[in-house]
Amino acid sequence: MRWDRFFDDLEDQVASEWEAERAALDTEAERLRLSTLGFAARLRALAPGSPDARGVEVTIDAASDRLRGTVTSAGSDWLALDLAESATVAALVPFAAVRGLALTHAAMLATARPADRPPGLRDRMSFGFVLRDLVRRRLAVTVHLRDGAALSGTIDRAGADHLDLALHDPGSPRRAASVTGFRMIPFDAVAWVRLEAAAVLR
Repeated sequence: MRWDRFFDDLEDQVASEWEAERAALDTEAERLRLSTLGFAARLRALAPGSPDARGVEVTIDAASDRLRGTVTSAGSDWLALDLAESATVAALVPFAAVRGLALTHAAMLATARPADRPPGLRDRMSFGFVLRDLVRRRLAVTVHLRDGAALSGTIDRAGADHLDLALHDPGSPRRAASVTGFRMIPFDAVAWVRLEAAAVLR
């Protein structure tokens, strides 16, 4: 009888040590996984997984601006928001311009464990790629720069690392007579791009 109790205690002790060792290994594995997780991957995890899903509500500090809205889409280096100020206004924000995000604790934890899914076409679309689509659509935009300036007009061209903007009044179509000037803007100078057609970025 005494030996039975001895071996039961011994089994409990070994099981407890194994459990502690497994927990330590799990903790170390989690630390290692988090050490390889990039900011861009966490930002992409904020976007809905399917076109019908709603994204996460966030507040983004982009240069001197604070944008509040719902994440609708994300690509390789950009994030799209439906801005809270209006149902028809969207923002396109390059990851490089994001200085910080405010979001719920649950959303923050969810971004630390992004879904394991193969990257889709949208995940590979770059900021320049999306801007070239805006060129094709001839949409009026307002380009907010990191220095706080805002330039309204239509993007005429989008290169590998810059865009050409024809300046005209916000919300008006690009007509030769209404263009007041032209700007060549490097992507690195862009804090975010405001669009009046939110559906374009979904």
